[in-house]
Amino acid sequence: MGIIGALFGNAGKTSGENIQEQYNNLFVENEKVIQAFKLIRDVYIFTDKRLLLIDKQGLTGHKTEYLSIPYKSISRFSVESAGHFDLEAELKIWVSSALEPTLQKTFNRSVNVYEIQKILATFVLG
Repeated sequence: MGIIGALFGNAGKTSGENIQEQYNNLFVENEKVIQAFKLIRDVYIFTDKRLLLIDKQGLTGHKTEYLSIPYKSISRFSVESAGHFDLEAELKIWVSSALEPTLQKTFNRSVNVYEIQKILATFVLG
């Protein structure tokens, strides 16, 4: 992930193996990291069971929110690829019967949003 992407709030891909080890205490038995993205201090983790969002808050980052969204709770999702002049791609997720997206995240253009769409489709539709 480049410094420009980080400054604009765009997440970039990170190593799933490192994430599996670093956050091992958050995963249930046999839960595997499929893909992970990092935005400065925050992390978005797609596992084989759920989407886990780690939001480090405050100046020190000691206070942390761990938001877990089981794939069965996702009613629909959309991905928007980066255009020629766009710096980011966007992911929107609706949980249950929400009218507005419950979650909106941006990713730098190096992230293959079709890969994210495939992960979500595999676990939400499968």
